[in-house]
Amino acid sequence: MGSGFAAGEGAWRARLGTLRQVVRQELVWRQLSAHVPDSPGRPGRRVLDIGCGQGTQLLRLARRGHAVTGLDSSQALLADLRQALRAEPPEVSDRVRLVHGDALSAPDLLGPGAFDVVLCHGVLMYFADPAPMLAAIAALTRPGGLASLLVRNGDALAMRPGLQGDWAAAAAAFDTAAYRNRIGVAARADRLADLTAGLAGHGLAVRCWYGVRIFTDTAADDAPVPGPAQLDLLLACEERAGRSDPYRAVAALAHVIAEHADETGPAGR
Repeated sequence: MGSGFAAGEGAWRARLGTLRQVVRQELVWRQLSAHVPDSPGRPGRRVLDIGCGQGTQLLRLARRGHAVTGLDSSQALLADLRQALRAEPPEVSDRVRLVHGDALSAPDLLGPGAFDVVLCHGVLMYFADPAPMLAAIAALTRPGGLASLLVRNGDALAMRPGLQGDWAAAAAAFDTAAYRNRIGVAARADRLADLTAGLAGHGLAVRCWYGVRIFTDTAADDAPVPGPAQLDLLLACEERAGRSDPYRAVAALAHVIAEHADETGPAGR
């Protein structure tokens, strides 16, 4: 994570398992897994999760046969993930490598072009200048590989305060990328056009993008997860809206899939 996340880490950990977090993680997984499918009879992809945190996406990818490296600057979150790994069968846990380190140091720690897929979810918002992080992501992604970024949607920054009736904050959000997030940390949003241009400057072409948390973003921090039938219906609505215009444009989060330039053909094996 960016260094700014540390101030809100306790609040983040306390809210794992609540409605807003479950919706976020489930939607990102459904969107991501469409681009990183299983490869029956072939080796899994080499995946890096920058700012892996508690490892929700990392564990799911490892269970599907991919070799996953998780990088995080938080010893506490890595400890949570190690505890979760102890509950996994050896064929899953043996596919996971955990590294303690800063996100920007990842190319030096792990080597250039070492990964088929690089995840950077909920990290870019903690960097005042996104360019160094985008450069690091590009350096780590092999030619033809994929990068998956989850960012605060700067094109819809006024939606949350507006729906909550905080008109001063809503008015200010039209003209800034800065905001204070739900865990109490000063952060930064990305407008899709700017992020697309920034990625392109490092050889990463946006192939598609999704909205995440359209209908549930203003849910209370401690809102519980509903029963299975209601949750399935909720997620179906969120998933469909997240890939449909005009709904995705007002999502709290934007999930961007980009491909590293490769002259030999499309990404993936």
